[in-house]
Amino acid sequence: MVHEDNTGVPANGGGGSAATHDVIVVGNGVLGLSLALTLTRRGSRVAVVGEAARPWAASTAAGAMLGCFGEVTSTLLASSGGRAKLDLAVTAAGRWPAWLAELADDAAGPQGAKDGAGIRVADGTFVMLNAIGVPGIDSANYAAIRTALASYDRKYEDVEPADVPWIAPDAAGRPFAAMYLPDEHAVDSGLLLRRLESALLNRGGTLVGELATRVLQRNDRVTGVTLASGSTLHADTVVLAAGTRTQDLIDTVPQLAGRTPGLVAGFGVSALLDAPGRQGPSSVIRTPNRAFACGLHLVPRSAGEVYVGATNIISPTAVDKPVVRDAQFLLDCAVKQLHRDLWSSPVRRLQVGNRPVSLDGYPLIGEAGPDGLWLLTGTYRDGLHLSPLLAEEIARRLHGETPQLDLSLFTPVRPPVQPMTRRDTVETAVTHMLATGYEHDWRLPVDWPRTIEHSLRLEFRAFADEIHPTFTPPPEILAAARYSPAITRTLRAYYAAYAATD
Repeated sequence: MVHEDNTGVPANGGGGSAATHDVIVVGNGVLGLSLALTLTRRGSRVAVVGEAARPWAASTAAGAMLGCFGEVTSTLLASSGGRAKLDLAVTAAGRWPAWLAELADDAAGPQGAKDGAGIRVADGTFVMLNAIGVPGIDSANYAAIRTALASYDRKYEDVEPADVPWIAPDAAGRPFAAMYLPDEHAVDSGLLLRRLESALLNRGGTLVGELATRVLQRNDRVTGVTLASGSTLHADTVVLAAGTRTQDLIDTVPQLAGRTPGLVAGFGVSALLDAPGRQGPSSVIRTPNRAFACGLHLVPRSAGEVYVGATNIISPTAVDKPVVRDAQFLLDCAVKQLHRDLWSSPVRRLQVGNRPVSLDGYPLIGEAGPDGLWLLTGTYRDGLHLSPLLAEEIARRLHGETPQLDLSLFTPVRPPVQPMTRRDTVETAVTHMLATGYEHDWRLPVDWPRTIEHSLRLEFRAFADEIHPTFTPPPEILAAARYSPAITRTLRAYYAAYAATD
């Protein structure tokens, strides 16, 4: 049902008052909708605020792999914070079967969809190791995946590279090792978003198709948000889950000035293609994470369509249109490393997503600043996978129940998390920069990469010293800041706020 609430803002569905709510969730991506749905199941009156087209969102362009072990890297396992993030991802993986079943019930889907049919589009994941990257990243991360699987006693199977189904790469891009992860699946992110919206409306939630521009407060307590139209929505609790757009709202809260790690965009381009012969694989096919990105991956979709992703560029602002550089690079990787016949496949759509990345690389989850203000963002590449788990936990806390997860590391108001030494950060950034060159198939005299590596090491080390004498951003932020004055300024302001306590 579509109606006009008494703020003058068009809203869909809803139960209770359309103007005053128990909770306002700003952000209509997977994280925001999942939290809102969980709260409505508990009887809360919830409004979700966000433009229907979801410009700048990550969810709409996501491959939506439900993979935690496929994302493991050697640097993740090297720090306690990284291992804590992996623990969350492993726990979240176990939530998805029940979550999809409950979602099908709430969304009143077609008969037979009670197990989430239609949303889950891939059974298992093949991880390939080929010679496109560099040993210090690709081989190290491939080994880290095996280590993590063994430590959690999870199933996997070594596969002869020639036996990886469906792929037909160029000879120079063929894999020389592969493993199959039977419990790492994928979902259709577009269908998931639609099901979440339907379920929310059926549960009495409200969708407000506008942009929120300001957090309102009185006497150090939030009272609601202002919308782009000038109208206001009121609630005693506001959760900011708007991805990269969350920073614009944080900036309207004076108590948070410089006290949370700023958010930037990890924007990426993905493509929807017709599979060769209209026959795609039944499983995800991917490489380990590499070159500042989540690795090359292909996810089956319906009707002979495949999803190929994704690039990752750190940007001070969100990007809403595909960039030729990234589209050309992505499609070239897909043709050479996955299937040569993709060369002649029709391109159905190029997509852009903006992952919310905090300047210390860790999520912003929990209470922040004025009473009633919560943040749920900065999840980078993990937001969709973590969404059922985080929705349950934040709903639990909003209802005053005992927390079941330790999220203290992700408290939004915090000094910079420093999981790596400056030396290791610089070395990692240099290695990833070189890996980017190899992935672009550069052709150089054999001694030049060593010279480039030496020069980059000196440059990044000096630049890190310029930013701050002790605080160091994560490798991808360091590399991006070197060429972005805007990111550098934000880093310096954040570090200055905590320099006295260093």
